Amino acid sequence: MKNILKKIGLLLLVGFVVAQFFGPEKNEGDLTSVETFFADTNPPEDIKLILNETCFDCHSNHTRYPWYSNITPVNYWLHDHVEHGKEELNFSKWEGYSAKKKDHKLEEVAELVEKREMPLESYTWAHSKAKLTDAQIQAVVSWVEKARFKISLAPRPE
Repeated sequence: MKNILKKIGLLLLVGFVVAQFFGPEKNEGDLTSVETFFADTNPPEDIKLILNETCFDCHSNHTRYPWYSNITPVNYWLHDHVEHGKEELNFSKWEGYSAKKKDHKLEEVAELVEKREMPLESYTWAHSKAKLTDAQIQAVVSWVEKARFKISLAPRPE
C-alpha cells in the first residue's frame, strides 16, 4: 500500500511540474490603451492613481501580474478573473462604448465602489494599496458624477 501511495504522489508531483510549462495567455497590453478613457472622463491625478491601483488590472488590456501568477493552477484562476472583469467593463475599449453605455458603466463604478463591492476583497488581500479609504471612495464618486455630466453633454451621432 505504501508503494502505491508513493507512486501516486510521484505521479502527481510530475504532473504538477509539467503543468508549470503551460498557462493561459497573459493580459499584457499597453496601459496607454486607457488614454481615450482618460480624455473622455478627465480624472484628476489622484483618481488616475486610484484607478491604476484598483481597477486596471482586471478592467483594462494591461494587467500587472504578481509573482504567483506564474504558478499553475493559480495562473488559470487569475486569467479567468481578468477575462470576466474585462467582459463587465474594459477601460481599454472605452472608445467603442456608446454614450449611454459609458454613462451606465460609470454609474456602476460609483455604485460598486460606494458599496465596497469593488475592488473585490479577493483582490485587496494581495494588493493592500487597492483598499480604498472613505475619502478615496468619496473622491471617486464625486469624479464619476462630473464625468457622467460631461458625457451627457457630449454631442451624439444621429
